[in-house]
Amino acid sequence: MTAPSLFLSRATLKADPSIAALGGLLLPDAEDLRLDADHRLMWSLFADDADAQRDFLYRRDPQSPKSPKFYILSHRPPAQNSVLFDVETKPFEPHLTEGDILLFSLLANPTVSQSRPREDGRKPRGRRHDVVMAELSKILPGSRAEARRSIIESAGRGWLERQGAASGFVLDSAALTIDGYDQKVITSPAGKSRKGQIRISLLSFEGQLRVVDPAAFLDRLAKGFGRARAFGCGLMLIRRA
Repeated sequence: MTAPSLFLSRATLKADPSIAALGGLLLPDAEDLRLDADHRLMWSLFADDADAQRDFLYRRDPQSPKSPKFYILSHRPPAQNSVLFDVETKPFEPHLTEGDILLFSLLANPTVSQSRPREDGRKPRGRRHDVVMAELSKILPGSRAEARRSIIESAGRGWLERQGAASGFVLDSAALTIDGYDQKVITSPAGKSRKGQIRISLLSFEGQLRVVDPAAFLDRLAKGFGRARAFGCGLMLIRRA
């Protein structure tokens, strides 16, 4: 029998008093600190190989703030004997065919690369910007507040449609909802960035899609969508409509 190539897990923080006493460290009130804490907590479930590259995606369940719960898609099963989490794991082996309709939920850091010309005439250097700010920057400052909501909708939808075109699915635009646009600054480990910080912008997508290329869709699902995947972004949760 062939071993599964992916695993889907649910990790729920244990309710032990000894763990609750560490609440301020494990569950900081500030969301930017919490994103970094979540990152470290998830790595604790894959600490069996200190040299391994990150081979998992995760997302904190927004519906369980009091009892933190995470969904994890990984190429190897997470530790089942964690002192911090109760972990439930099963093989992730969806059988998809062209035309399947799926409901999905995605927290993403959608970006676009923009080139800026150099004064010395060398090849322009591309810089990544979040898709909303890239569009807002084209509007006069005094008009941005009024346009903000429509820009979030149009830029977010455009980004996800491009993801679909490259990843084997088509959006049902009428069923799509886009929430958030939260900008976060995460203090990074020494040496990870010049200023010691990582800046990300978050959009939350909920909706319905149609699979047109099952292999391409599952390949991208395993890799994740967008950037900041090390900080809980990019995992698309799916279920049949």
